[in-house]
Amino acid sequence: MIPPVIKNLIIVNVLVFLAQKTLENTGSSFSIENLFALHDIRSAFFKPHQLVTYMFLHGSWEHIIFNMFALWMFGAILENFWGPKRFLIFYIACGLGAAVLHLFVLYPEMTPYYQELSQYPIEAQQQYINDPHSPLNGATLGASGSVFGCLAAFGYLFPNSLIYLYFFVPIKAKWFVLFYGAMELYLGIRNSAGDNVAHWAHLGGAVVGILMVIYWKKRDRRNFY
Repeated sequence: MIPPVIKNLIIVNVLVFLAQKTLENTGSSFSIENLFALHDIRSAFFKPHQLVTYMFLHGSWEHIIFNMFALWMFGAILENFWGPKRFLIFYIACGLGAAVLHLFVLYPEMTPYYQELSQYPIEAQQQYINDPHSPLNGATLGASGSVFGCLAAFGYLFPNSLIYLYFFVPIKAKWFVLFYGAMELYLGIRNSAGDNVAHWAHLGGAVVGILMVIYWKKRDRRNFY
């Protein structure tokens, strides 16, 4: 029911989230998000390790519960199918793909802020650049990119399996994945004001997941049917 990699991923994510909440409640000046969440590559808080560490942080109880439930729901089947090593490689690769596509889309979105910033005095620029609450230093966090990779792989490998929406409405996995992917693409292109969901990160994880499954299918036909 809960294979080893899934179990350990859930444990690590929950422990990190509890650490986030503990530091918030104690009023500590140290911020896990500033150090480990994903930032724009021009941000003063960006570090290369964030391409991996961001996927172990979450913003709310609803965020982590939904992601961990989806990870167990789809990831457990994939890990049992592939084995722990291949699944862990897949999970991290999807998270990396999500981060790369998100940063690629974020770059032109943030450019107007930097252009406007160049008109300010140097001292004001430095203050704004180093302010963790400024739009330049917005943080992206969550396992959603990896989870979308799992969902996409599940839909590709088990297209006719039934997924029950709200536990009652059955829909085949292939249609669910296509609908969800199309909705994420629409919301990503629309880019509504106030929408703080990283839709392109979701799509990046899904695309990497599909590409890896197709590649593995061609290389190892004994394990794919």
